[in-house]
Amino acid sequence: MTRPLAVGPLALAPAMADALARWLEVEAATRDRSDHTITAYRGDLLAFLAFLGGHHGQPATPKSLADLRQTDMRAFAAAERARGLGARSLARRQSAVRSFLRWIGDREGHDLSAALSTRSPKYTRSLPRPLTPDQARDTLDMVALGHDTPWVAARDTAVMTLLWGCGLRISEALSLNGDDWPFRDSLTITGKGGRQRHVPVLPVARQAVADYLRLCPWEPAPGQPLFRGVRGGRLAPGIIEGAMQKARAALGLPPTATPHALRHSFATHLLAAGGDLRTIQELLGHASLSTTQVYTGVDDAHLMAVYRAAHPRG
Repeated sequence: MTRPLAVGPLALAPAMADALARWLEVEAATRDRSDHTITAYRGDLLAFLAFLGGHHGQPATPKSLADLRQTDMRAFAAAERARGLGARSLARRQSAVRSFLRWIGDREGHDLSAALSTRSPKYTRSLPRPLTPDQARDTLDMVALGHDTPWVAARDTAVMTLLWGCGLRISEALSLNGDDWPFRDSLTITGKGGRQRHVPVLPVARQAVADYLRLCPWEPAPGQPLFRGVRGGRLAPGIIEGAMQKARAALGLPPTATPHALRHSFATHLLAAGGDLRTIQELLGHASLSTTQVYTGVDDAHLMAVYRAAHPRG
């Protein structure tokens, strides 16, 4: 027998725990969700179900969700805002809740259209800010001078060169193993949601990694991290973030100059050089072109200019 799962003052009913587990399995299997997204969704739904339990004085069940009304959804949103949840986080949480309600409505035969009609709060989506090419070059130069131990300085420079030169996420760069070296003309990267993509490797990036490995006290070995911490384990993202922080302070760059900004710079610099959005989407590993459009800060005027220049009747 399934034991109740504790969620705040009330326990999650076994039938609801089973339904939630099943929905998360479906999301992971059919919607290609990453582990991080599944963990976030689980937290969102547990918060919602805990609220319903306190709001109605008894644990929610798949059957009781048939009585869900728009007033319940508004009360949940108000409670989350009172706890200090921002508009963006609340919108994501409500989106997860609606996905779950649509799924369970189909499974149980409930009409949840009233609850599903509740609107999410509006928020301004913040755009990452790229570095200019000169700022990116200066940053790499400063990182190369930022540590007294030569191999550590070369390591940090190599990682950041991969972020800017190949558009890798920091987690993707640090997950590389000795098996991946020597780099060929392209790297096969497994990104969010298990999506694989092939990323061309520039000679400057290959050379930066070669310089690091020449100085590194550990040889690249199969199954072992390519980028190592000072004790030989896999390099942690916080180390690269710290190196970036020191570099931007020395150069007078804004707080938005983060390792992720180098990946963003990769995209915007390609776009400025005439790269098309579809290609950049593939290189970044985005599932949706709209994500790439927002990510690169492309506006409608730029898209229309590209359209007029490329279309045969433009």
